[in-house]
Amino acid sequence: MGLFSNLFKKKEILSNLTDLSGLGVDLHSHLIPGIDDGAKTMEESLILIKGLADLGFRKIITSPHIMSGGYNNTPEIILNGRDMVRQALKEAAIDVAFDAWAEYYLDETIMPKIEKRNLLTMGDNYVLVELSYLMKSFSTTSYFYNLISNGYKVVLAHPERYPYYYSDELDEYKMLKDQGVYFQLNISSLTGTYGDGARSTAQKLIDSDMIDFVATDLHNMRHLNYIRQAVRLPYVEKVIGYDKLLNKVFL
Repeated sequence: MGLFSNLFKKKEILSNLTDLSGLGVDLHSHLIPGIDDGAKTMEESLILIKGLADLGFRKIITSPHIMSGGYNNTPEIILNGRDMVRQALKEAAIDVAFDAWAEYYLDETIMPKIEKRNLLTMGDNYVLVELSYLMKSFSTTSYFYNLISNGYKVVLAHPERYPYYYSDELDEYKMLKDQGVYFQLNISSLTGTYGDGARSTAQKLIDSDMIDFVATDLHNMRHLNYIRQAVRLPYVEKVIGYDKLLNKVFL
């Protein structure tokens, strides 16, 4: 049985991609040194940014965490860090555009920031948010409603990584899309980096035409190697070929 199954096993088909230049912009990463769980030093930041540039990205928009009790960053801290990285890139002659916004953890601390309009956004008032990986919050739709009703365009980071949303029918995801939430997929989810559930859900979301943005969520060299491996995956080629993909609105 094993012999015959091996003889007739389909050969894995690889994509025709050689890089990720079709995306143009990477809008999710952690490349300002020392302010969250991403790059620790400026040297590491430059190595990672050079790695993304070599993969074909023309612009990198990094997104440090803002998380109460974890990473108490402010727009001022992030933008000052962005400017230091820009100067280091100039001195190192690394030719890639570099900007920054934030990845906001959605909890009750987001409400005062919405009211004061003190969110670090990109483009036409897009804001990047993340949820707990462990527990579904029943306040999430309320937070989304308040953001959207105040004129923000909500981009949910890596929706494929929230196990409590998993289902064959993608019902929870459909409700979020109906509410007006944009979805940003992590490329390395398609390699299985975050587990089989995340990979399977990422594929389902792509097949259902529900992805709006694709990004790296790059933190370190290990992540960069996963992203390099992902280039030849058929689902990466499929999602980059989306007519509706919105990465380039940030160019």
